[in-house]
Amino acid sequence: MFDSTPPEDPIATFHAWLEDAAASEPRDPTAAALATVGEDGMPSVRMVLLKDASAAGFVFYTNYESRKGCQLLAHPKAAMVFYWKSLDRQVRLEGAVEQVDAADADAYFASRPRESRIGAWASQQSRPLEGRFELEKRVVEFGLKYAIGAVPRPPYWSGFRLVPRMIEFWQGSAFRLHDRLVYHRNGAGWRTERLYP
Repeated sequence: MFDSTPPEDPIATFHAWLEDAAASEPRDPTAAALATVGEDGMPSVRMVLLKDASAAGFVFYTNYESRKGCQLLAHPKAAMVFYWKSLDRQVRLEGAVEQVDAADADAYFASRPRESRIGAWASQQSRPLEGRFELEKRVVEFGLKYAIGAVPRPPYWSGFRLVPRMIEFWQGSAFRLHDRLVYHRNGAGWRTERLYP
């Protein structure tokens, strides 16, 4: 439960909760559901992995030619939710989305396992696939192409940063009397409010 005086910095609170989740969640405490919207206004949601969280925003990486990539480039706003069942906690974010710079994308891409870097070249993410063999063939092709030396980052593969205008912390409680604390961006700072469960 939150004290009567809420913490001033929601990013620090998020990191504390993420640290708790890393200790109690069996897999992927950085997994988040990311919601985007298409040209027809239909929302779309899928899981992504958080790679950085700071005052600048929450970063994840993807293929810009994927469904989510195309939607975010066309409509640069998104919502994200983390849910840690073992802690009965969730964090929701809403805000504008911006592209990370090329140097950051290059550095993160270079840190990935070689097989994942090859996979980024081989996968035509979100496009129809005739069969598994087609994907495996492309993995072999790009594995041979980049058999020697570094695997460069594909030009269509990079990151997005969700810059939250709203962050909500939700702590489950008995009898559904949950604790909800919302931070709203207020210039350079944050305004807080509590919500009924």
